[in-house]
Amino acid sequence: MRTAKGRRLSSTRWLERQLNDPYVRRAKAEGYRSRAAYKLIELDERFGFLKGVRKVVDLGIAPGGWTQVVRHQAPQASVVGIDLLPTDPIDGAEIMQLDFMDEAAPERLKAALGGPVDLVLSDMAANTVGHPQTDHLRTMGLVEAALEFAGEVLRPGGAFVAKVLAGGADSTLVAELKRRFATVKHAKPPASRKGSSEWYVVAQGFKG
Repeated sequence: MRTAKGRRLSSTRWLERQLNDPYVRRAKAEGYRSRAAYKLIELDERFGFLKGVRKVVDLGIAPGGWTQVVRHQAPQASVVGIDLLPTDPIDGAEIMQLDFMDEAAPERLKAALGGPVDLVLSDMAANTVGHPQTDHLRTMGLVEAALEFAGEVLRPGGAFVAKVLAGGADSTLVAELKRRFATVKHAKPPASRKGSSEWYVVAQGFKG
């Protein structure tokens, strides 16, 4: 179904939602590239993982909102980010256009980092196919890969923040997170749309 102007009804609804979204308006006013910036801001307000960070990894960096928040909240921090999509440059960040699941990606990231990091962020999600179980499995595969990478680069005491889907991380992943970190929490920041299935897992106090 198309509107009189030729747009699909779903596209029109998306546009209306964007125009009426206070986070979208706020992001424009405050210079953030996406409303997702406020998800990280709200998570940090609750858990305080950006305090004192000096080296950060941003997995799934495009369009760059999370890295903008890191640089704003912790100006001393340098960021290395990776995404399949192109991302405009950000001061203080080294950005790679590469699939994180490419077998060469972890070593390239490690080379760019040059040592242990304080925080690994992952806002990655698999492209959805509309089948909830499949979408969940594909996204959890990304989370597991991100956690494996975090285990290789985090300094003791570091933190890992990753997007998961409704229901949060499954029991096997939670058990692994609890083995590696002092605290593991699930949260849905207010900036996540009510209809969205996304949650975030925040693991702090990496045991090394």
